[in-house]
Amino acid sequence: MKDYPIHKTEAEWKAELGLERYKILRDKGTEFPHSGKYNLHYEKGTYCCGACGEPLFESNVKFDAHCGWPSFDESIPGKVEYIKDTAHGMIRTEILCANCGSHLGHVFDDGPTATGQRYCVNSLSVDFKE
Repeated sequence: MKDYPIHKTEAEWKAELGLERYKILRDKGTEFPHSGKYNLHYEKGTYCCGACGEPLFESNVKFDAHCGWPSFDESIPGKVEYIKDTAHGMIRTEILCANCGSHLGHVFDDGPTATGQRYCVNSLSVDFKE
């Protein structure tokens, strides 16, 4: 397992995050589509890791992908880690917070903007700061 700048035991993460956020951020869960509070959220600010607070995405790169989860076309450079994910019979790229290793979602090469990327992020994986 990779050594991240933020070190906590899984028991500490669970106590700090609560069961719902822990399931997404540390157990690599997925929230139901169209259920997250940031899916259709378009205020100006920064989306930060819901576990450690590290800035991950700026609001100016957020778009409505009509997929049911918050979508971004790029991350803040160096803030997201990319891992090959072969779970559930698919080949995808999982995205993690590079500061604490928490699961954010997945990135796909089907974005409608110039980057061609669609970072599909769980609302429970992030917090918004104006």
